[in-house]
Amino acid sequence: MTISFAAIVPSAHLLSNGTLESLLADVVVLLLCEPCKQVNQGALLWDFINTCLKFRLVSYNILAQAYAKSEQFPHSPPPCRKWKTRSQAILTLIKSLRADFLCLQEVDEYDSFYKGNMESHGYASIYIQRSGKKPDGCGIFYKHNIAELVVEEKIEYNDLVNSIQDGTAMHADKDNDTLASVNKDTEPNKGLPQKDTDGHRGDPNDPCVRLKRDCVGIMAAFKLKDPSDHVVIVANTHLYWDPNWADVKLAQAKYLISRLAQFKTLVSDKFECIPSVIVAGDFNSTPGDKVYQYLVSGSSSMGGSPECFEDVPIPLCSVYALTRGEPPFTNYTPGFTGTLDYIFFSPSGDNIKPVSFLELSEPESPDVLGGLPNYHHPSDHLPIGAEFEVV
Repeated sequence: MTISFAAIVPSAHLLSNGTLESLLADVVVLLLCEPCKQVNQGALLWDFINTCLKFRLVSYNILAQAYAKSEQFPHSPPPCRKWKTRSQAILTLIKSLRADFLCLQEVDEYDSFYKGNMESHGYASIYIQRSGKKPDGCGIFYKHNIAELVVEEKIEYNDLVNSIQDGTAMHADKDNDTLASVNKDTEPNKGLPQKDTDGHRGDPNDPCVRLKRDCVGIMAAFKLKDPSDHVVIVANTHLYWDPNWADVKLAQAKYLISRLAQFKTLVSDKFECIPSVIVAGDFNSTPGDKVYQYLVSGSSSMGGSPECFEDVPIPLCSVYALTRGEPPFTNYTPGFTGTLDYIFFSPSGDNIKPVSFLELSEPESPDVLGGLPNYHHPSDHLPIGAEFEVV
């Protein structure tokens, strides 16, 4: 395995709020080029530019073992789907990333494996399992010597059903994509692995049925253990997968931001501070589609016509879009290759800025050819990461 660094020349970048910020990003290239049962590469190196307070956050859909089946991943060698092999490879990889915060999606075996193993390496954690009978969920793992958990909230997107029943349902879009109508227009991410196989459980034209997808998220406020006692809010989520149900994903994104705004107000009032905000996860949405557009611009319209814009409670900017452009993919299978995972932050407070990011493999890299998971990568997703500086 070769670990290489690619330097980025400092330059001015246009943030989503129209202000210019000079950013210096160091890049570390992660190429796991050994069989997954032998991935033990030691600590991956990240450059520290100066002595300012920094923290590192990684988001990673680790592929729940319950979904690592031959029917879903026939291209994957059988050993790469086995729990004994995958569990150790995943653990080795996430330890090697040396993150202060880990936002993991598709976490099953939380109590039996991840919680205890991560505790032994200095990580405390919070977790929410998906609704219904789903075995996986979202977890935030954090270095307890770096950050103190001060408050947390869990998000169950099934709660959107209550908004239908009490008459306060959010429309997914102003372009006639309401929750009461089935969206037949396929988003660009068609071909996603169908990890949810329990069907639509009723009439898909019924908004209550449509919104009940058993998806979850979790958000928490942390006080960094440094003299400034800076407070950072970290949200981790996994939105619904089906490309034909873009309206549901958009409703989930809007609910996420609404809940996040309320949570930020709670934290601000309780601790008399202006917290930083970071939102990470698997959004099952490609760059430029309706969910992505809403998160970064307030408009779910591809064209962004003025009448389609909304006041987003918390403006967000993608770390990768800001520094190098979104990667060509974060999910790689024979049926679909594209970017679904993101790390967003709110630039409005001007209290954090990204100073480095984790570079991903290129499409032609030998470690990803043929699709994931494979002997080099234990999940069908790649981890993404960023280092932030408190300013």
